[in-house]
Amino acid sequence: MNIKRTKEEIKNAIEAYLKKDEYGAYEIPVIRQRPMLLLGPPGVGKTQIMEQISRECKIGLVAYTITHHTRQSAIGLPFISKKQYGGREYAVTEYTMSEIVASIYEKMEQTGLSEGILFLDEINCVSETLAPAMLQFLQCKSFGTHKIPEGWVIVAAGNPPEYNKSVREFDVVTMDRVKRIDVEADYEVWKEYAYQQGLHGAVISYLNTRKQNFYQMETTVDGRNFATPRGWEDLSELIGVYEKLGKKPDREVVAQYIQFPKIAKDFANYLELYDKYQTDYQLEEIFRGHLDEILLKKIGHASFDERLSVLGLILSRVNELMKKAVQWEAYMEGLQSCLLEFKELTQCSLEDSVGQQLPDSRMEDSNGQQLFSGIYKKLNTDYINMKKAELLSRDEVKQYQRILHTLERFGQTLKLEGIQERQRSFVRVKELFALENEAYERQQNQSSEALEYAFDFLEGAFGTGQEMVMFITELNSNYYSVKFLEGSGCERYYQYNQELFFDEKRRKLLERLS
Repeated sequence: MNIKRTKEEIKNAIEAYLKKDEYGAYEIPVIRQRPMLLLGPPGVGKTQIMEQISRECKIGLVAYTITHHTRQSAIGLPFISKKQYGGREYAVTEYTMSEIVASIYEKMEQTGLSEGILFLDEINCVSETLAPAMLQFLQCKSFGTHKIPEGWVIVAAGNPPEYNKSVREFDVVTMDRVKRIDVEADYEVWKEYAYQQGLHGAVISYLNTRKQNFYQMETTVDGRNFATPRGWEDLSELIGVYEKLGKKPDREVVAQYIQFPKIAKDFANYLELYDKYQTDYQLEEIFRGHLDEILLKKIGHASFDERLSVLGLILSRVNELMKKAVQWEAYMEGLQSCLLEFKELTQCSLEDSVGQQLPDSRMEDSNGQQLFSGIYKKLNTDYINMKKAELLSRDEVKQYQRILHTLERFGQTLKLEGIQERQRSFVRVKELFALENEAYERQQNQSSEALEYAFDFLEGAFGTGQEMVMFITELNSNYYSVKFLEGSGCERYYQYNQELFFDEKRRKLLERLS
């Protein structure tokens, strides 16, 4: 099962486990809520999807790598307590609360979320002394005498024996109490994620041509060689920051992330050519609408790898601009929501505002600056609470920060210009919003122009060949390009996309007939 399907299965199970009846009891009793056990190779994203699921389901997440724990930290420390049995007092050994269980209660207090996921990684690599406790945990959902709180779903993960010498086999009794999910590496699924996360174009275009290098494991006399999705993503982050610093990763740096010498060498060579082609094919000129006939002929007769590298460069630039356009749209929607709220406050009557409160003063006595400050503070509070509960992705955090920064700038303008009257305050903020909207329109136009210039280049260099098919296919794989094209008219995209869809249907029909 690929990681995308695995994520869907876990979300479905969580939804089912947390479903309550009309009396507030869980439809599936806690005893029947089987822990989910993910088994698959390292680096495919098992841990990462837990973070995504907790954000999307708006529930808490407590994650542990169980190999870092001893029996004492998992079960608790023993202490002597006094008990009365049959009129006599006895000294009885009890245990303090497990560190893991305590962390769940702490998370509930910090975030206010009463339901969540307890994720334990490398669960089948526990020490011999901790193994019985892990079996009890999977079977009874408790560490020692302390149960996991109701509403917390257990997900565990481990690697099969071929990837880890420390793996301990679970017996049938234990396996019969878990929901087992076998996870596999799948490049096409990962590519969707890579586009959405904005991974470096060189990484994606390289793996498009060498899919077999996406995930590789090899045992040699010198040890284990491997390339994993986690390695490619971390390397992508480094390349992006290196570019901002004016640095270039060499073969040694690549090998620190892609620990498969042959693949690391191949990618390092590809990266050099990728950078070289940006200059050779005058990428900046292409996206100004200037096409050189000599360069068009050159790329048309270039090797397959060179053509795909240039295609990757074109895609990378187009995708980057489309992502900016989509994020600008989300930013403008958030900003507009604040503007509409401000309009409502500045135009409401005294009777409508009775009983409502702002942090600084009563609403009916507040001027425009104070009302606008209240909107900023309210949004900032929502942002802090959601961030504290770890319900925001990195992009969502940036979006909140961007909106808050703009609101703060608007508020400063009102203060500097001494505007306090409600209606005048709204008019001025509306003017400032109009300037942001103009910048948004420029971004949309720039993205649309980039797509048109890309089509100009591809048609001039390759016509309607396989490169055009690959270009359209990649646009359809990218979350941001699909979202941008849904609201933006591009005749050539729809034309080529329709032809591609028709050819695909015809190919499948011929396959059936044969």
